[in-house]
Amino acid sequence: MITIIDYQMGNLRSVQKGFEKVGCAATISSDPAEIARAGKLVLPGVGAFADAIAELRRRDLVEPIKEHIAAGRPLLGICLGLQLLFDVSYEDGQHAGLGVLPGEVVRFDVPREYKVPHMG
Repeated sequence: MITIIDYQMGNLRSVQKGFEKVGCAATISSDPAEIARAGKLVLPGVGAFADAIAELRRRDLVEPIKEHIAAGRPLLGICLGLQLLFDVSYEDGQHAGLGVLPGEVVRFDVPREYKVPHMG
């Protein structure tokens, strides 16, 4: 079973509908115990890194996510969800991430005429 992590920072129903469209059952949960038991996890995310990591901590979801990964079970990070897996983000200051992936999330160094992030 696929479990989509609900920490109030993502387009959860859209992700769930995407899985359903390809014939995969997926549940949405914010329950740490259910997340710890999940066979496969999806960590979606839309919004600011600092707010997202704070919500994961506030909801006691950090350890279940880390234990899931340490056990070798699959996790798909989508957008901000992937960024949260890194050591640190420099979006609006410096914020520690989950530290599952080594590296830093930094802003692209692009000319001002290009919008970052580019959507579409």
